Amino acid sequence: MMKNNLFIINKGGYKYIGYALLATFIFIILDLELFSFITFGLGLFFIYVFRNPERESFFLDEKAVVSPIDGVVKAIDELKNKEYSYKVTIEASYLNVGVLRVPLNGKIEDIKVSRGARTSKHSKLFHDLNETAELIFIDGYNNKIKVVHRLKQSFAPLNIEVSKNDVLQKNSRYGYGVNMISELYLPKNFRFDIRLNSEIRASQSLIGYFT
Repeated sequence: MMKNNLFIINKGGYKYIGYALLATFIFIILDLELFSFITFGLGLFFIYVFRNPERESFFLDEKAVVSPIDGVVKAIDELKNKEYSYKVTIEASYLNVGVLRVPLNGKIEDIKVSRGARTSKHSKLFHDLNETAELIFIDGYNNKIKVVHRLKQSFAPLNIEVSKNDVLQKNSRYGYGVNMISELYLPKNFRFDIRLNSEIRASQSLIGYFT
């Protein structure tokens, strides 16, 4: 898992922040004020993007599912699928916190990470080539959801820090992703508590309940 990463900055951002501040120092020595200003601003941008706030979940019901990410609900679709009946699409930007949080109490049944491109969401190759992480969570009642994270045009790779069969608690951190689209696949016995175009926060926004 994320090994109790409680620092205010996610460890995935350390190198980006470090490089930016090092470049700023070098440009200051060389008396290149414009470049030092740009790289210092870039360092502040990385600090903001990789922020790692504490979150408290208010939905303790065992059958409640909370959002794994920050973002905006872009679609809620019905599927003709034996295993999953609904798909929720959530889009996150650079302004959103990128920490990924476990949506329910249970374990990881399966996990797949595919490294790839980071094309625009409007590209015809977006779904086929972009970097993707797919996780299947299952709770103690055998309720199952699939979460798919797919990067858009991002400078940083997807960082998933859980493994198959890990037992996880709702709200715990399991990874990090910057600027991406996520899809939640849910079974027929699920009832929603979200609306289209609503802004949601990881662990603090209720997606709905298993019945």
